[in-house]
Order: sequence, then C-alpha cells, then structure tokens
Amino acid sequence: MEIRYHGHSCFELSDGDTRVLIDPFLKPNNPVAVATAEEVEPTQILITHGHVDHMADAVPVATRTGAPLAAHVEIANWMGERGVENVSDPNLGGTVTFEGGWAKFVQAFHSNTLPGSDDAPFSAEHGTSVGQAGAWVVNVGGVTVYHAGDTCLFGDMALIARSTPIDVALLPIGGHYTMDRHDAVIAAELTGAKTVIPMHYDTFPPIETDAGAFQTDVEAALDAKVVVLAPGDAHEA
Repeated sequence: MEIRYHGHSCFELSDGDTRVLIDPFLKPNNPVAVATAEEVEPTQILITHGHVDHMADAVPVATRTGAPLAAHVEIANWMGERGVENVSDPNLGGTVTFEGGWAKFVQAFHSNTLPGSDDAPFSAEHGTSVGQAGAWVVNVGGVTVYHAGDTCLFGDMALIARSTPIDVALLPIGGHYTMDRHDAVIAAELTGAKTVIPMHYDTFPPIETDAGAFQTDVEAALDAKVVVLAPGDAHEA
C-alpha cells in the first residue's frame, strides 16, 4: 500500500484501484502542497473535522470525482447541502466500508468548527461549532493506518490500538494547535505502530518544528521507524 503525503495533514492511501484521500487540503489552499484538487482521483474521501485546513478541497474533489465522502454526521450533512451526493455520516465509533477496505471513526481531542467567512474561517461566530473532532483508523490492502487528525496527547490512543492494531501512525507534531513533537513520541509509543509518519507541521509559522529531532527521539526510545515525507513524496507500507 502506498502512502502519499500531500502536505499538512492530507494523505492519500492507495492499493490497486482503491485510493483513500484524507483531509483534502491541496494547492493553492495548502501553501506547501504540490498537487491541486484537479490532480487527485480518490475512490473514497475521509474528513477528520471541520477546520478549513482539513477540508478546503473536499467539496470540489467530491463533486468532480463522485467519490464517496465520510465525515462526522454534522459535517456530512453540511457537505450534502453543498452538492456532495454520496456521503456517509458516522459518529465516533462508527465504521464505513468501501471497495478495498474500511475506516473506523475514532476520538481525537480538538475543537471542530465548520468554515464561516473567508476572513474568519475558524471562528465560531462566523462559522458553526459542531462538537468534538475525530480521527480515522483505515485499512487498505491489509495495512492499518491511524490518522490521528488534530489532537493533543491522550491515553486512550492505546485503547484505539488495542481495539484495532495499528501498522502505521500518522501523528501531528507541530504543537500550538495540536500536540508537539515531544508529546508525539509518547503517542507513537501508545499506538504501538512500527512505522510513524509526522504531519501537521511546517505549513504555517506557529507549527514549525524539527521533524528530524522527532525522528531521532522516537527511534531512540521505541522499536519503530519514523518516515519523514516531503509534500508529494510517498512511502510503501
């Protein structure tokens, strides 16, 4: 299975004809992305939460390709009102299936506001607060990937891994809006994943960090390999 990093928290998981796009945030909305919304052809789209830096390109990609989209029930309804015809609306604990795999919606600890105005896309005054954010455990081609979404460190990452053993963990490390690279080392341990890929860093000044130091710390402390990907790069899992 190929894991392609589109920058920030946007990944594409591919195996054969199955292509799962998580948190579509692409060029030019995403300042570090290489691919545009016109250059991806997913067969399934997954959204962790409603912040614009995780779904700015979800509607255009879904309406152009017809790919099914799965998101938190309130976000799924919001997508449907904007022309996305094929939506799944799980809440935390729900599982969706698709050709070539499945995805389970699990908890994260982070705010969750649908975009409002262009000037204040994260504002609950201009947008709509829709409760807790989430994360996805995704199985494609027999490989299980945990996309932690935006989250702080929390102990029940171990419970998620106990329920569904994780091969690859995609973890935010940028700090400020999510856990930082130090907490992410503990998160990597809790997941038990043998491969860890950092995300949600270096896109904007507040989340600049040292991914190389994260790699060093994880590999010194754990029996795990860290793969640092540049936007556009891919890893075979």
